[in-house]
Amino acid sequence: MRDNAIMTELAALKILNSPIGKIAIGTSENGLVKLDILTSGQTRAEFSDLPKAHKLALDAADQLAAYFSGELREFSVPSDLVGTDFQLAVWREIANLGYGETCTYAEIAATIGNPKAVRAVGGAVGANPIPLIIGCHRVLGADRKITGYSGGEGIPTKRWLLDFEQISFSL
Repeated sequence: MRDNAIMTELAALKILNSPIGKIAIGTSENGLVKLDILTSGQTRAEFSDLPKAHKLALDAADQLAAYFSGELREFSVPSDLVGTDFQLAVWREIANLGYGETCTYAEIAATIGNPKAVRAVGGAVGANPIPLIIGCHRVLGADRKITGYSGGEGIPTKRWLLDFEQISFSL
């Protein structure tokens, strides 16, 4: 992960069909840059400019397919993320959550040393460029409530992912 104001340019884009809809996987030569859970009607065109980026996109697609089939619980595809120091700290904390584990926005804020930044943590969670790989669906509000989700169809997508990982939550 890099603290940088400039977004990494995509060198490959792979589309994966999944139980939650199509997923667009964008990579650079260094790793996964972007993962979009597309809403119904959204489309992306696959491309590959560099062989290494193409292989990384295929690896990420294979790992995501294994996750959805129940065979994989921990991703190993490298990332090439750009964000503020604050965003990167939040994303690192989320990345520490394992399959089926959860935390709250307040717990993340406290862990990164800024307990009053709960809303800012929510913004960083919503800006996560690689959901699923960095499992932001595992972050819940107080009392285990679903407060939102920016991927796919929103809360229905988050509910599906939580159910899939057998995570209890409240509405």
